Amino acid sequence: MFRRYAALTHASVHPREVVKEALACNAANVLLAHNHPSGAPEPSEADLRLTHTLSQALALVDIRVLDHFVVAGPLVHSFAEHGQL
Repeated sequence: MFRRYAALTHASVHPREVVKEALACNAANVLLAHNHPSGAPEPSEADLRLTHTLSQALALVDIRVLDHFVVAGPLVHSFAEHGQL
């Protein structure tokens, strides 16, 4: 997978690295996922912006984001189900 840089309150994901990994896997589509240790699966504004940025970057090389999941314990938020892609 790709490397991300984590802090206590957030993780940095570089779109270039996601695109590079997807191309290395010869992907046509991707699923994104990350966890919210807080227990609340609702995406933050930063989550929404990052998903939009990743979708745009991947679209430049004809790779489609099928969904982005936020996992918080047993709860899961699907961006696709909520019309957020």
